[in-house]
Amino acid sequence: MCAQLTQFARAGPVASVRRMVEGELEVADGRAVGWADAGTSGTPVLWCHGGPGSRLEGIALGPVAEEAGLRIVGIDRPGYGTSTPQPGRTIAGWVADALAVVDHLGIDRFAVVGVSTGGAYALAVAAAAPDRVLGAVLCCALTDMAWDEGRAMVPGGGTEEIWAAPDRETALAIAVATFGDDGTKIATAAAGAELPAADVALFMDPEWLGALGPNLQASFTQGVVGYTDDRLADGPGWGSFDVAAVRCPVRVIHGGSDTIVPVAHAHHTASIVPGATLHVFDDLGHFSIVGEVVPQLSRPGPGPGPGHGHGQIAFKSPT
Repeated sequence: MCAQLTQFARAGPVASVRRMVEGELEVADGRAVGWADAGTSGTPVLWCHGGPGSRLEGIALGPVAEEAGLRIVGIDRPGYGTSTPQPGRTIAGWVADALAVVDHLGIDRFAVVGVSTGGAYALAVAAAAPDRVLGAVLCCALTDMAWDEGRAMVPGGGTEEIWAAPDRETALAIAVATFGDDGTKIATAAAGAELPAADVALFMDPEWLGALGPNLQASFTQGVVGYTDDRLADGPGWGSFDVAAVRCPVRVIHGGSDTIVPVAHAHHTASIVPGATLHVFDDLGHFSIVGEVVPQLSRPGPGPGPGHGHGQIAFKSPT
């Protein structure tokens, strides 16, 4: 797996998406915010990427999402891709960037997806804009790090050390030691993870790896600053937003065999998010569970089950 990560982190542009528009938006404080839009029609889905990650993470699902009547929009958090770094940023502080991009694209109502680190950002958007967010899917998501038991479960990646760092400069040095200046040590950082068979199968799939490469490349365009600031933002927990303010339907999906973010995180999130439903897929891991996101967005019922059809969008915009 290490060799595959190293090879595909240097891959070229996304080739599987039929229509993609990318851009940068200057927000009120003068920062640039990078975004990518995989379609022009369908229910908009704001994809909150993992850490490390980028605007391209969900775009790889563009063709599948398009068939399901979904339009994926990805945004680089500060320090990732083409978005200007923002030292001291918070989870809730990112909401203004997200809403600025969807406003720029002429989008009124939309669903949100949060993958891994991105789960908190999806919830923050839902809490801040309850009249605009149709629903949320949290996939393999890190839970509130104010929960001490969950915090103790998070493995590797220099995470604990960054959380404990006395200042941002020290935290950046820890991230560089873990991933390298430009992310080239990500294979070494990932080597300790014993992945379930479903995840290993993905790393043997050239098409999946081909889509992963551009996302990894964009993740480390500016080095490790985005990843470091993600960890500094989630270390204190979710205190920057009020999870009780979430009003939309929320589906928490997680692989029961996830070795990166333990499934206990999903159980905890489902217990603290109002009205959330939890769906655990026993044999799936941190990477393979992402394949369930589009089916969850498309499934009209309250939970997993056969018989869902294309165009039956669970969180569909009213017409």
